[in-house]
Amino acid sequence: VRAVRSVCWMPASPASMIVHALKYDGWTKVAAGMAERMSRLSWPHDVVEERAALVPVPLAAARARERGYNQSALLATELAKRWQIPHWSAALIRSRATRSQTELTPEQRLGNVAGSFQLDEPHRERIRGSHIVLVDDVVTTAATLNECARVLYAGGARIISYMTFGRARASGDRL
Repeated sequence: VRAVRSVCWMPASPASMIVHALKYDGWTKVAAGMAERMSRLSWPHDVVEERAALVPVPLAAARARERGYNQSALLATELAKRWQIPHWSAALIRSRATRSQTELTPEQRLGNVAGSFQLDEPHRERIRGSHIVLVDDVVTTAATLNECARVLYAGGARIISYMTFGRARASGDRL
């Protein structure tokens, strides 16, 4: 698994307000601007050449119905346009609903997402041997991203990189 690439650190900043607006207030149009900023991050040449597709972190079905969209899928769609690579929004499935990670400790986050994702079988052949870029809006402890990566790796992905718009503080971070 490659290092996480994030656009910004997110304490109580305009960036965190944008993420909140996208995630909870229905401001889906901000995804294009967020993806534009994300797309400008520099990556090693070999990563740019070999990345096969973007895969967003999936939402639980109930949360997707409630929200009406998956913010990570919106970001992946917009990034795919800019990078001219496919996005496989159905490659990962959230197999069970989990509690919101926002108020959990790092240890609780690991347990909360363990076993909550699975690979969509029709994508298995595409994923085998590929370099996948996993997309999420924010990373805190990376528990969710790591669990998704574990499933993709078990499904045959060769390399998994992470791409997020922001990084939120975790309880163990030093100020």
